[in-house]
Amino acid sequence: MTITSWLLDVPLLPLAFEFASPGPIILKIGPLTLRWYGLLIASAVLIGVALSSYLAKRRHLNSEIIGDLAIWLVLGAIPSARLYYVLFEWQQYAQHPADIIAIWKGGIAIHGAILGGLIAALIFSRVRQVPFWQLADVVAPSLILGQAIGRWGNFFNSEAFGGPTNLPLKLYIPPVQRPPAYANFDYFHPTFLYESVWNLMVFGLLIFLFFRDLQGKPRLKVGTIFLSYLIFYSMGRFWIEGLRTDSLMLGPLRIAQVVSLVGITLGSAGLAWLYVVKRNLPDVVSANSNNLKSDSENY
Repeated sequence: MTITSWLLDVPLLPLAFEFASPGPIILKIGPLTLRWYGLLIASAVLIGVALSSYLAKRRHLNSEIIGDLAIWLVLGAIPSARLYYVLFEWQQYAQHPADIIAIWKGGIAIHGAILGGLIAALIFSRVRQVPFWQLADVVAPSLILGQAIGRWGNFFNSEAFGGPTNLPLKLYIPPVQRPPAYANFDYFHPTFLYESVWNLMVFGLLIFLFFRDLQGKPRLKVGTIFLSYLIFYSMGRFWIEGLRTDSLMLGPLRIAQVVSLVGITLGSAGLAWLYVVKRNLPDVVSANSNNLKSDSENY
């Protein structure tokens, strides 16, 4: 290749950053349809269970409980995520009620999943008599990693994108998927990618805190890792949500931004309670419960 031809190719380099979904379906055999969305969710769950079990062992906790908890989390999170989304998009689903259960088409809200998962985890902790905050700390890294993986389901469904953009990194959206106000635009902010990358960075932070704590310099108080997840995930989500074109709304407010502010506030208050007030977080059972086999109150 000559220098001249190489220079002529330089303006075409940004095209490498333009990408588009290949479609939501991996393959279809008769009545059987395998979709990317479902595959990614299933993969996130399996990876999450494996990672949380490993982290529990490093904490000298009963890792078998993680497998039992995973069932509760799935049963609590997925229906709640769908219900949350449907409630805020009721005008659409009231006209097409059969689509309410069509979760494979997309349309789940991560905040609904987190809320449902939290309720399920609290009930599980109470029933099994295991400390909630110790479970939350070993599950938090898996949760944010699962969110990073799951966001790619939005890519394959051509959803959860931002406003139009001419930046080198841009996502092509098919005309049928574009909001009416942006029908004449081809490229949009890949907000699913922004959030996936942000979540991976938060995952890295939580894993760093987890393994640094194993060195005992100093030991983290129970609940610190989950509260850190709540704060840093919410910070990224608040910013990214402001770029999106499909936010769930309550009047003029973007619901995800409101919930993110609540998450930042609660997480910060929890850390202040632990490290300023120097008190343990309230739990559904005693932190010294033998069912989780903790080696000390702060791990």
